[in-house]
Order: sequence, then C-alpha cells, then structure tokens
Amino acid sequence: MKKLFILFLATSTLVACKKETSTPNSSNNNTTTNLSNVTITGFDCNGVQIIGDVTKNQEASDVTATISYSGGNGKVYTTNTATSTGVTGLTATSQAGMLATGNGKLTYIITGTPATTGTASFAISFGGQSCTINLTVKEGVQTEGVPGASIKDIDGNTYKTVTIGTQTWMAENLKVSKYNDGTAIPNVTDKTQWQNTTSGAWDYFYYDYYVDPTNPERFGKLYNGYVITSNKNVCPSGWHIPTDAEWTILSDYLGGKNVAGGKLKETGSVNWLFNTDATNSALFNARPGGMRDNEGACHFIHESGYWWSSSVDPQEANDLLYININSSDAYLIKNSSYPKSIGLSIRCLKN
Repeated sequence: MKKLFILFLATSTLVACKKETSTPNSSNNNTTTNLSNVTITGFDCNGVQIIGDVTKNQEASDVTATISYSGGNGKVYTTNTATSTGVTGLTATSQAGMLATGNGKLTYIITGTPATTGTASFAISFGGQSCTINLTVKEGVQTEGVPGASIKDIDGNTYKTVTIGTQTWMAENLKVSKYNDGTAIPNVTDKTQWQNTTSGAWDYFYYDYYVDPTNPERFGKLYNGYVITSNKNVCPSGWHIPTDAEWTILSDYLGGKNVAGGKLKETGSVNWLFNTDATNSALFNARPGGMRDNEGACHFIHESGYWWSSSVDPQEANDLLYININSSDAYLIKNSSYPKSIGLSIRCLKN
C-alpha cells in the first residue's frame, strides 16, 4: 500500500485596504445586517489567506478567504455578504458569529460560478473598516465530463452527477446509512466490533483523537465490503456499485490509468493536501477519504482515496477489487483487492 506524507499548500491573493469614512450601503454591492454595534479598529488586508481555487465556468467549492482584524469589541454579528465586481457571478459570505475582544479572524466562503477569467474583487465593509479582496479566476481545463441532474438517496442526501463518456456517475462520495429498501446499515465505531463484523457496516473516518464534527460527511462514509455483497443495493434506485470492468471503461475513456487519476481528482488544497497533477477535467470531484483497515484503524485521510468495485478478486475469493488515487501523482491504481472487512468509499454508477 502506497503511503504518502501530508504537505499543506496554500494560495495567496492581492488586496487593498483603507479606513472606511462613510456608512456602508448597498451601492457598492455590499450587504451588511445588524452590524451597527460591531466595531473593529483595522483589517490586515495584506495578510488575507485564500484557500482553494476558482475556475472559469466551474462552481466554486470549498473556497474561503480569511481576514485578520484588530480591535474587535466582542459583539455578536450576523451574516455579511459581498458580491464580486470585475469577474462577476461570485459571492463572499461570512457566517454569523461573535467578534473577539481584540484580535481575531473573519472567514468568508466564496460561492458561485464565474463566466470569465480575471480578477474578482469583493468590497468587504465590516465594523467601520473596509477591505478589498482580489481573487484570481483561472482558465479551466477542457472538461471531459458533463454535469447532470442531482439525485437523492433514501436518507434524502443530494448528490451531483456527471456523465463521462457513456457512463453517468455520482460526482460525490456516498453517505447513505440505509440500503435502498430502507434496511439500516449499522454504524460500527468500536474497533473490535468492526474487526469481527461479517455483515454490512459503515463509519466515518477517524483517529482515536480526530473527527471533523463540523462536517463529518465531507468525505462521505467508509463502508465495509459486506455492504456490497449483502444482496441489497446501497445505491439509489436505478444506480449500482461499479464493477472493476466499469472502472476500466472510465479509466480508458480518460486516457488510461497513468493519467486518469489526475482527471478525476478534485483540485485545490482544501481536501487534497499535496495535490499533484489534479485537473478534475472529468468533473468527478474525487476526494481522499482514506480507509479503515480490518483492525478498525483509519489511515490516509487527505492523502488517498479508495473506492470499492463489486468485483471479486479472481485469486482471492473473499476479497473485492478496488481503485485507488493518491495525492502525489495522476495514476489510477487498479488490479488490487482488499478483504471485505476493510472500509472504503463508494461511488455509484447509473444503470
């Protein structure tokens, strides 16, 4: 098994800062709500940290701008938004919260789909200060996937879909807790119980000391192989777990295993850390959910993504074949198998 080391990558941005001399209003495309009692003495406009990439004609995903401030008065504030000028179609939104008394940070989430390349500028007005965030919108690579209609699983979770060649795939990892006949799949958190389970089970990725309580399904769930061999369908009606041959069709359409992994990987450094050769030209949005081994321990979050096939290893009757994409290259690794006691991610394929 290929082991990788995590390296954090970040992007930077150019900003302009000035002290505000008039009351903020909507004439500069800025919206503030219930901020009259909120004050700060300054923004660190030159130190704005941008995480994630924004690409022409692609929906911004997991892109944030974090601005440090000084002189906060500890008051509660509500949502603050600013729409982009220059390159339009984007919105920067900070969620409601409470200022620090003194120094603190505001994080703006960038959403929307820009139609052109260039600089998207956000005029941020907050607490008597202003700051302009300048975000570069890059030229997108030619896509090899076509976005489709969203679908829902039996829990009501919604998934993006994408057609790549002749196949239509989920563009997100599965996160359902039931088979599509309504039968619950047990959530097995105990390591010993996971090790001894011989029926379907799922869990979130975790270390003994780690879990992401703010977004536990950021990478979807990890499912053991017994979910796949249970004679029940974990995918939405009309969808199924792909066979190894169907993964091969996908890989071949994208130019073969030497380059397909890069075309499937979500870009940026929010979820993939040390994300080499990622273009996401297939719009598959592959995320590195790691894996849970047959002793219940978890490994490789942010580093590697593993996805089950429904095909039995011809040389190991108790194992299932899977595919693997790593953060360090563009390869899609196939022809390997794991016991059904391992926990991996699942992507569903339309019938």
